Amino acid sequence: MPTSDSVPARRSGPDSARTPGRRPRRHGPRWGRASLAACSALSVIALVAACDSGSPGTGAPPTEPSGSSALVNPNAVDAMPLPAGAVDKAVGELDGLVESLMTSTGLPGLAVAVVSGGETKYAKGFGVKDLTTGQKVDPNTVFQLASVSKSVGSTVVGAAVTGKTVAWDMPIVDGLPWFALAEPYVTRTVTVGDMYSHRSGLPDHAGDKLEDMGYSQTEILQRLRFMPLDPYRISYAYTNFGVTSGAEAVAAKAGKDWPTLSQDLIYGPLGMTSTSSRYADFEKRADRAVGHIKIDGKWAKTDIPRDPDAQSPAGGVSSSVNDMSIWLKMVLAQGKHNGAEIVAPDALLPAVSPQIVSNPPANPDTRAGFYGYGFNVGVTTDARTQFSHAGAFASGAGTSFSILPSADTTIVVLSNAAPIGAVDALAAEFMDLVQFGEIRSDWRELYAKAYAPLSVPNGELVGKQPPANPAPSQPLPSFVGTYANAVYGPAEVVERDGKLFLEMGPGGVRRHELAHWDRNTFTFTLHDENAELGTISQVTFDGPNMTIEYYDDEESDGVFLRN
Repeated sequence: MPTSDSVPARRSGPDSARTPGRRPRRHGPRWGRASLAACSALSVIALVAACDSGSPGTGAPPTEPSGSSALVNPNAVDAMPLPAGAVDKAVGELDGLVESLMTSTGLPGLAVAVVSGGETKYAKGFGVKDLTTGQKVDPNTVFQLASVSKSVGSTVVGAAVTGKTVAWDMPIVDGLPWFALAEPYVTRTVTVGDMYSHRSGLPDHAGDKLEDMGYSQTEILQRLRFMPLDPYRISYAYTNFGVTSGAEAVAAKAGKDWPTLSQDLIYGPLGMTSTSSRYADFEKRADRAVGHIKIDGKWAKTDIPRDPDAQSPAGGVSSSVNDMSIWLKMVLAQGKHNGAEIVAPDALLPAVSPQIVSNPPANPDTRAGFYGYGFNVGVTTDARTQFSHAGAFASGAGTSFSILPSADTTIVVLSNAAPIGAVDALAAEFMDLVQFGEIRSDWRELYAKAYAPLSVPNGELVGKQPPANPAPSQPLPSFVGTYANAVYGPAEVVERDGKLFLEMGPGGVRRHELAHWDRNTFTFTLHDENAELGTISQVTFDGPNMTIEYYDDEESDGVFLRN
């Protein structure tokens, strides 16, 4: 059963919660937006609480040994024993669960693996890698992990901590001296752990739109300093580039780039031969799954392949379920692999321990959700600690894993389709079977509802017809010029053949034709990792100011001032 915060943030992840008092934001995981970008307001915590809040606790009451002064730690009391043969029985039902899920959702491809007791109990592929070729998925098929990359990357940091290269409480500026945030004190003190637990105060999914605009990793990290901060270390907001800054500081301290460090510390020692943190390596794999999106209700191969190298630590890992099984065995073994210590237990434990409340309880009888360092952490209704993460790319990836350490069992599910909650539901169903011998909630409906808002296009004018008799705008040449925004950089408005065009990003690489709507308001459409198909943005001119609706978010006010 998933923890209450196990849905990915939009585009990469999936995992994010709104901060009270902050302006709502549509774009920004997905708990991968990986990135799916902004987490839906339909938080799974509310859905889970609605169906689970009446579940009784199952831990045995603590007792004091007679004749002894020893005390029993009530937090260390075990959950009730699993049903007899629970894991094997749950594994026996997976084929049927996957087949029914594939039938009901039409997912192109899926791969599933289960590890228990140090063994891979199940590893299978279903469906196809590419609808245009029909090639079958197998356990070695490589998928993009999206925000599951955060958990994998957390163990890379853990291995560096084990080797005394860094510490979780190392300030980012120790590795990246040029790094800065809006407040000097936060700049000096924000740590790798702060970034991996999303408690720096940065806005939700800070920097994701900059990536879509074509800015490099360094340029994006440098622009974080212009974004407003929420209260430091007590505010949770899911940030792909916050995590990326933490990882890059670790890599810089180690004297290597992040993909090489990941290979040297985790992938190589574990023998994960199909895993990489470089997009070029994923593209070269002969056995790889390509992304699919829904167009007019049908799955189709995406026309916007996702290159996540700019946020590689947060969303750039690609792997197979066979390789992920090796990684999961290591996590379950508290950092050991074939008797060798890859990550020391005291370096791994903080990562899978609550570091901040990510989903506060809705009422006194519901459970809170927590985030560690790259892992969701929570407690199931069977009183079992669970670690998990999900990931998603709008361009075609949905991933999830769940770990029950007290049951020594984990499941990982990878798909090559834009997120609809299917992989999360399958993992939840399996964990129900392990703990209770039955599926206790309609996880498919719950997760489908939670993910549904992620496929909705953005913009106040979506679905509206242009005015039949629009008022004329000022002469087009009066709008031409260079405009600037501290976060999103320069924007050039040019006129060509009687039409206005908006050019943004480095070198004006992002180009939009502006269509007149009414008076001095124009519109453009866009479709990328953070903008669903059908998204419409208004562009309004008011003297020297140009306000772009799409960029009016938690990172910036959307106003570009003409130079």
